[in-house]
Amino acid sequence: MHSLPHDHTGARMKRLRLERHLTQRAVADLAQVPYSTYTKTEQGVIAASPYLIAAFARALRVSVATVTGQPYTTELRADELDILIRPIREALDVYDLGADPDITPRAHQLLADDAEALLVAVRAGEIKQTAGQLPGLIQEATTAAHTAPGRDGWLLLASLYRTSYDVASKLGYYDLAALALARMDWAAERGSDAVVGGMYRYMRALTYLRDGEYRTGERLVQLGLRTLEQADASREREVVTGQLHLGAAVMAGRSKDRGRADGHLDEAERIAAGTGEAVETHWLAFGPTNVKVHRVSVLAELDEYGQAAQAGRGMTIPQDWPKSRKSHHFAELARAQMWTGDLDGSFQNLLRARKSAPQQARYHQTVRETYAGLEAARRQLPDSFLSYGSWLGI
Repeated sequence: MHSLPHDHTGARMKRLRLERHLTQRAVADLAQVPYSTYTKTEQGVIAASPYLIAAFARALRVSVATVTGQPYTTELRADELDILIRPIREALDVYDLGADPDITPRAHQLLADDAEALLVAVRAGEIKQTAGQLPGLIQEATTAAHTAPGRDGWLLLASLYRTSYDVASKLGYYDLAALALARMDWAAERGSDAVVGGMYRYMRALTYLRDGEYRTGERLVQLGLRTLEQADASREREVVTGQLHLGAAVMAGRSKDRGRADGHLDEAERIAAGTGEAVETHWLAFGPTNVKVHRVSVLAELDEYGQAAQAGRGMTIPQDWPKSRKSHHFAELARAQMWTGDLDGSFQNLLRARKSAPQQARYHQTVRETYAGLEAARRQLPDSFLSYGSWLGI
């Protein structure tokens, strides 16, 4: 058995703790987590849970990315993804400079078709392809929106900013993801679209979920729901409303509020019964399947790993479901199975996560933490497991 990587999450926690001259007991008290759980995580005996990582980050006043080691620069460099980030950042920075005299934008429909294709590509797990095409399209759409200001042009730009958020967050560039969301809000306001405004607040709430700021995230969800009330009644509005409830359910689960989590899930389920499967509506993948997937995630956040694993095993994922969503679900299910002691089942779902969307899985924090947990738990590691770790770069 090879050992855990020197710079695993627990090792980073220890290093940060020592830099602040704190004992393990002091950190556990500050983070309000069980002492034994914290010490075992720091030692690499058990995997770091999202809840513990966020609690530790808040206690030591550092970013979650500092604790998790994101972005994973070595792997990004090896995959030649790191060189695609700066052009995206530069494209986001020219939002208010007006039309670029060196760019002659194509017709709106051609730009809209390309923007839609990128939404599809990123959900198919094609992150590198999306990141490569995104900057030029943003700059072209920016010039188009400033040349002939109108609702459609601004909303097209908002869609591209949203895709920038998707790429940045999947690769662990959370500062860039936050910038992309700010640009999305800026464009959505000019497009005067309450539904897009609700989507923006949903995605912004997810950033607070990741950082463990659950109260602020819940406030954003409520603001998003109020924003959606300003939109005309439609299936589109219902889909985004339902997705907000799903995000709020995971947030409540991570904050260990079972009642509130169940309430949001039940409301999302009620809405999904009316919308049916609405995978292509803003590519949120909302519908009965997404509600079931989120129930698995919520149970895992509540530390009900046995129930989460059981619920996940009983699910059937539609063939046309976005590969990125499948990959995320398999990663969540693998995490639940790891905690139940089903190590083989957990690893099989890590393999499924990789098969569904390899570019996403390689940089997915849950995949990496689950793999580390499996490695710590197993005494004998088959070659396939070791190969998976090499692929992750850990």
